Amino acid sequence: MSVFVLPDLGEGLQEAELVAWHVGEGDQVVADQPLVSVETEKAVVEVPSPQDGKIARLCAEPGERVKVGGPLVEFEEGPRTDTGTIVGELSAPPPSAPSPTPQTPAVRAAPAVRALAQRLGVDLAKVAASGPGGAVTSADVERAARAQTESGPVELLAGVRRAMAINMARSHAEIVPATVSDEADIEAWPPGSDITIRLVRAVVAGCAASPGLNAWYDGRTMERRLLKQIDLGLAVDTEDGLFVPVLRNVAVRDAADLRRGIEAMKRDLRARSVPVAELRGQTITLSNFGMFAGRFAALVIVPPQVAILGAGRITKRPVISDGQLAVHRILPLSLTFDHRAVTGGEAARFLKAAIEELERRE
Repeated sequence: MSVFVLPDLGEGLQEAELVAWHVGEGDQVVADQPLVSVETEKAVVEVPSPQDGKIARLCAEPGERVKVGGPLVEFEEGPRTDTGTIVGELSAPPPSAPSPTPQTPAVRAAPAVRALAQRLGVDLAKVAASGPGGAVTSADVERAARAQTESGPVELLAGVRRAMAINMARSHAEIVPATVSDEADIEAWPPGSDITIRLVRAVVAGCAASPGLNAWYDGRTMERRLLKQIDLGLAVDTEDGLFVPVLRNVAVRDAADLRRGIEAMKRDLRARSVPVAELRGQTITLSNFGMFAGRFAALVIVPPQVAILGAGRITKRPVISDGQLAVHRILPLSLTFDHRAVTGGEAARFLKAAIEELERRE
């Protein structure tokens, strides 16, 4: 038998969730034929067969998470056509010394209490004890069971939400965030203006005025890399979680080309067919959270990026214009930056240039 393992599907990806098999045990397949669909951090990807052959065994079930390098398919012995996909041969691991069993404090509880906990599905180790000497009582178990029922079922994060949790934790551990906020008076915009395109142009103007925000920073080596091309991540909220697909090289694209790119991005997101490569490599991110609610926000930066611009909800406010009281449309802006790599002055210059671009009539 030869074993095909889950190949590396993207930078830093450690595992993927198996979505569906396209073949069955006993099937004859050819090289490059789709074998299985797996869900990576942000997309569903088809994994092709590395060879011609007959499927002897499928090594995982839909819904299981498979580590990169973990077994996917066993092929019967036969001629092999190498198509460049990473294929691994599994051999029995060398025997290792048994790891010591971690010692956990013993829970004090009578046999009847333990039986009750088992029946109600309550972990005694997580129950607050109120009995003499720290013993868990039947009342403690029943209280914990009620709390479990009232709080609803436990949901194991998977797919996009799992990736979001990992990225947010990474950001919290690595980034030193600071946020500067201001407002743009957009009353001069002509009717029907494309808000997203205007915001993209504002980001381009900000990067031109303060190039240090279109950059990557490595906190381990303390190296900052200024990037010439602006590959803009657009934060998109969905029921499945947060996606941040990339609009490439936005500084040189006109409004029509940008709108076509955004619409294609939306179609791919709805179909969950965004290539993994188009979910990586953002140099700076834009979040138009105001289309839902909210004025200002302390946003989350995903390293190695150093900045994210957020647009809040547009409202009409009284202002003094040309010495007269008037009501204008006001767009709140929040710029969060990594203060390890970006100074407050750089952030302020970026925001000033973005506002000036937004306040232009066209």
